[in-house]
Amino acid sequence: MIKEAIAKVVKGVDLTEEGMEKVMEEIMTGKATPAQVGSFITALRMKGETVDEITGAARVMRAKARKIGLNNHLISIDRDEINVEEETILDTCGTGGDGTNTFNVSTATAFVAAGAGVRVAKHGNKAVSSKCGSADVLESLGVNLDITSTDAEKCIREVGMGFLYAPLFHGAMKYAAGPRQEIGLRTIFNLLGPLTNPAGATVQVLGVYSQNLTDKMAKVLGKLGAREAFVVCGEGTFDEISICGPTKVSHLKAGKVDTFEMTPEEYGFKRAAPETIKGGNAKENARIIRDILDGEKGPKRDMVLLNSAAAFMAAGLDPDFIQGIERAKDSIDSGRAGEKLDSLIRFTQQCEEFVRWEI
Repeated sequence: MIKEAIAKVVKGVDLTEEGMEKVMEEIMTGKATPAQVGSFITALRMKGETVDEITGAARVMRAKARKIGLNNHLISIDRDEINVEEETILDTCGTGGDGTNTFNVSTATAFVAAGAGVRVAKHGNKAVSSKCGSADVLESLGVNLDITSTDAEKCIREVGMGFLYAPLFHGAMKYAAGPRQEIGLRTIFNLLGPLTNPAGATVQVLGVYSQNLTDKMAKVLGKLGAREAFVVCGEGTFDEISICGPTKVSHLKAGKVDTFEMTPEEYGFKRAAPETIKGGNAKENARIIRDILDGEKGPKRDMVLLNSAAAFMAAGLDPDFIQGIERAKDSIDSGRAGEKLDSLIRFTQQCEEFVRWEI
């Protein structure tokens, strides 16, 4: 099947959702050779992935994943009573590979959301096509990645936040790991990570590396059953809401996608130069996150506030960015966001070690 698919994609022919599922089944069961995998994902990247292709691939990857059962249900802002802690599972994630070398904005945002009472299942990996992945920075902060899926589930229940390290939950990804690393390009697998949360998160803030992807990825999330999400790309290739310029946003809610542009000035922030939000290696980014959670002000904090506001809106806590920003400020300035980080570190450090393989 993959040989036929390569031939089609090279000619610019789109695959059906069912056809993509068959190809991914071959990849995720080790039936495709590394050369075939590399050829296929490169050709797909050059053609441009469609909604059906991404959806089909995500369905297979979800089916192969080890699941976490939290009995989560998405809440709605229209309800009279909202029990955030019991009903919402949020994921804040980016596709990576945007080439901007910002600090780990989505990881910092996850702690701010958790500090405000939203249960967070942060799904991520070590860097593949970027400088520092969420797993890299969390490990540098002191979070133990080598825990069992049972402990990860317990962590989300008891701490209110957990990190779902991709190699633990997506064992079938080992068949694509080599070609991905050798190619070193953004591929469909960058897009699939945020779509395959093992906890079944249906509330998301998802950053993508191209503005052409916001509407597409929002539609994919809708086909996969998400109820509300913000898919964002800052001017250039920022895979988050940017403090440096306009951001394209595709908002999925109740099956409909509304796409618009937002600027930092609309919400009272001064536009910042890109170099002011640069990150570095895992150790440097860990320090940046600590500084933000400790209350340090500046462009990096402002960027986290904007992205956190989107998370609160998606979770049904706030009707607009203005109120979401105020909630984010309170989560940080009260110390609750920092406490979530400390609790996550303490919990994972006492967990029994789980032997993992590397992606």
